[in-house]
Amino acid sequence: MRRLSLIDRYLARSIAVPLIGTLILAAMLLVLEKMLRLFDFVVATGGPVSVVWKMLANLLPEYFALGIPIGLMLGILLAFRKLALSSELDALRGIGVGYGRLLRVPYAYAVSLMLLNMAIVGYVEPYADYRYEGLRFDLRSGALGASIKVGEFNNLGKRLTLRIDRSENEGTRLHGIFVQVEDRSGTTIAATAEHGRFLSTDDPNTILFRLVHGRLVQDSPDFETPRTLSFDSYDLPVSIPAVEAFRGRGNEFDELTLHELFWFGYGGADIPPERQLAAQANFHFRIVEVLMMLMLPLLAVALAVPPKRSSSSLGIFIGIIVVVAYHKVNQYAEQAGAQGRLDPVLALWIPLVLLAGMIIWMYHVLAHRPGGQPIGALERAFAKIGRSLKRLLPRFERA
Repeated sequence: MRRLSLIDRYLARSIAVPLIGTLILAAMLLVLEKMLRLFDFVVATGGPVSVVWKMLANLLPEYFALGIPIGLMLGILLAFRKLALSSELDALRGIGVGYGRLLRVPYAYAVSLMLLNMAIVGYVEPYADYRYEGLRFDLRSGALGASIKVGEFNNLGKRLTLRIDRSENEGTRLHGIFVQVEDRSGTTIAATAEHGRFLSTDDPNTILFRLVHGRLVQDSPDFETPRTLSFDSYDLPVSIPAVEAFRGRGNEFDELTLHELFWFGYGGADIPPERQLAAQANFHFRIVEVLMMLMLPLLAVALAVPPKRSSSSLGIFIGIIVVVAYHKVNQYAEQAGAQGRLDPVLALWIPLVLLAGMIIWMYHVLAHRPGGQPIGALERAFAKIGRSLKRLLPRFERA
């Protein structure tokens, strides 16, 4: 920072504050929106609440990948808007500092964040998505230690049904117990007991369920009539249900890194054509989403400078719409390319070329035409609409 000029240091500080603030705010909003759904999902599956924080941590790379471009664009736009509204931009241009000179610091931010986003999108996010899906699978399968719901029938595996009326001492003492166990030979044991607790054994695949003061009914295809007995204490061995292993990484293309995607799409391996198209579409989707960040400094500057004697914030609104709309267009193009309805290369690179051409034209109008205003027509149209709406509002005059 000391080796930068005073203007560059001033711009760097002006951009950093809204950039970091926007990035943190966007990530927090996305996390809060997802947190409620995750809590509902974890509670419904009976898993530990602590797994919610692990799942949210694995979602952060995706949220940062979405928030970095918007944060970069808003950081630059708000910094240059501040310069324009305070007439500092006119003063800088008056001493010979043009837009090209002022764009050095914004492009330093853009290139740095583009490389960071490439690392996130290409290599961090795929592994995070895989771990997130693994946690969802573990919750559904009970591998994370699903809790026993009091007052409900709980199916623990395919051969064990359990119901508890009341639990004390963090689950170490259970009351009002009904349990039914069936083994592979068809023998069924159904028991009720006043109290009970689980005990570990030397066999990691078997636990003892010690029942106190109850009755037991045993039935088998070999028995003419079921057997019944009353007991003061009875140890019922329970086999822990086997947990199915989670699938390997790579079933979904979102879980593959950039070089793995390129190998799937263009490596010439024995891969079905439809999977090759899907890999190509996902690969080009990630590339164009990252490369688009090189256009954001020009877009932000073109939208930051309002017309003279105006403090309109229309540029901020348009900038957000452009970034979000381009992302949605790319998502549609990726789906169409993966399904074979469009060529993946053309479907994803043509919107980038068109967007780049529009942004370069907007910057050229602002920087190289005297009094140029790239969104001047929209500014005038929205000003007329605002005046019309103001006339329709009721007027309150003093008595």
